[in-house]
Amino acid sequence: MTEQTIPNKIDVHDFSFFYGDFQALKRLNLPIKEKQITALIGPSGCGKSTFLRAINRMNDTIPGIRAEGQILLDGEDIYAPDVDVVELRERIGMVFQKPNPFPKSIFENVAFGPRVLKMTNRRDELHQMVRESLEGAALWDEVKHRLKDSAMNLNPGQQQRLCIARTIAVQPEVILMDEPASALDPVATLHVEDLMRTLAENYTIVIVTHNMQQAARASDWTGFFWLGELVEFNKTSALFSSPERELTESYITGRRG
Repeated sequence: MTEQTIPNKIDVHDFSFFYGDFQALKRLNLPIKEKQITALIGPSGCGKSTFLRAINRMNDTIPGIRAEGQILLDGEDIYAPDVDVVELRERIGMVFQKPNPFPKSIFENVAFGPRVLKMTNRRDELHQMVRESLEGAALWDEVKHRLKDSAMNLNPGQQQRLCIARTIAVQPEVILMDEPASALDPVATLHVEDLMRTLAENYTIVIVTHNMQQAARASDWTGFFWLGELVEFNKTSALFSSPERELTESYITGRRG
């Protein structure tokens, strides 16, 4: 499949976002390709995480927010008045910066979503879902003999992969990752990057990262944010090897930011 024929899973058209009077995002336009990894880079406070949370409306819990423009998921506007936000978040899962397992067993962490959504009433099917999710997060072999142990006993890298397993257990279409490796050591970071590559065979992934090497290694597409604007968006290889904008080049070479 060529770049031109890869369908867009998400289309962003003139999207702006406000916290009260403060405009955090300014008329963003970009495609997010299906079953590809899109990285968002830029300095702290430039709007990356705000945009990520806008994609599954996590910002809705904040008083005084306002969105303008469109974010289309499979051609449907996610900010349309009739959108079921709970259903939207089932389709667009999220993995946070710090691992946040529930204070429950490893099994119960992964089974939580399928239980809440009543995806099955059969215990054997639930066990199979848990196993497949842990396998999908490259964690099954490490935890299969201690599924009843507390998730809090896992190391940080394992906890983050458990959170990824918990996310994919409800079978989303898109996975958002907000600095998923920033709290991890280099070995665990590479585990997560390898895992992202595997997951991209079945899921559309959007990752926010401060680590430009990570963006260059792990993503197919990269967007560079600066002061709420999308300065440049391109194939990752092109953006890092021959950026079109001077500001992009200054940032990725360390002269700005």
